[in-house]
Amino acid sequence: MGDDAGRSGGGSLGVTELRPVTGFYMHASAPLHDTGWSHPEHQGRLRTLASAVGKDLLTLHGHVEALEPRSATLAELARVHARDYLSSIRHRVREAESEGRVLEFAPETPVSAATWEAILGSSGAAIEAVEAVANRRFRTAFVATRPPGHHAAADTAMGFCLVNHVAVAARHLQATGRARRIAIVDWDVHHGNGTQEIFYDDPSVYYLSLHQSPFYPGTGSTDERGAGPGEGATRNVPLPAGTDGPTLAAALEEALAAAAAEFTPDFVLVSAGFDALSGDPLGGFLLEPADFHLLTRLVLTWADATCQGQVVALLEGGYDPGRTGHATVATLRALARLPVPMA
Repeated sequence: MGDDAGRSGGGSLGVTELRPVTGFYMHASAPLHDTGWSHPEHQGRLRTLASAVGKDLLTLHGHVEALEPRSATLAELARVHARDYLSSIRHRVREAESEGRVLEFAPETPVSAATWEAILGSSGAAIEAVEAVANRRFRTAFVATRPPGHHAAADTAMGFCLVNHVAVAARHLQATGRARRIAIVDWDVHHGNGTQEIFYDDPSVYYLSLHQSPFYPGTGSTDERGAGPGEGATRNVPLPAGTDGPTLAAALEEALAAAAAEFTPDFVLVSAGFDALSGDPLGGFLLEPADFHLLTRLVLTWADATCQGQVVALLEGGYDPGRTGHATVATLRALARLPVPMA
């Protein structure tokens, strides 16, 4: 990693001026991960998302800069995932390529010939985004990842997720000395059981999740607070089906206040799932796209007070492509300190 190892938390060494711009990262391989068009997590998700962002370029111009990132290395993924597990994914991807079809790797979690490159590209995008924000090239960033990641544990795939990109980003920040204490805020409608499991006994990573309950995957109760040295560094806020935007925002504001009393981050990551949108086929919440503007602003307020506003959001769920695109635009606008889009 060269001179990366010499950077301290916050990543501001050697940088004199912060660019007030938000980075938007999407690797060209990410949309090519093929699950089949009948699968909720299909190729159209990122294509529609990119189209929605493109249509808002008049407002975003000068405030948001789009970049195509590098791919992650195997060693970068192995900071989080067992090498045998990663090898098993690559082997199954090769089988899919050889047979010329989509194959199941885990229940409801398929792979295709393009999946491994999509994984490397999405984790690489997450790594480049956190580097750019920590090094103050950008103020904030958004990463459009596929496949999603927050259900993936160190050696387990589930729920469409194979590699946990937000965990890879967190470990990269720590391994390169850019940040020591990371907060992860997860507002996907499903609990991020994989992220929680990876960091459950780690006091240096605070995991905060707001999610529908009872619901898939069945984890995320309020009494799950971490273990051993990580006790108190996990906070879950389960909410009932039918929760709307104002209710979720109030719950997030309360949870962030509680988190602030327990943890001071050097950097904040967001697992930005948009399956909490009203009408999403895999969720039961009632949020509108503009509600994510407020959720993002609440996270930014915490980050402004603790870590110079360093926030990177990563796409997780969201299975109504059109509405997910609108929610992404709202989130991007908030990250760029722009007003909420008009309905």
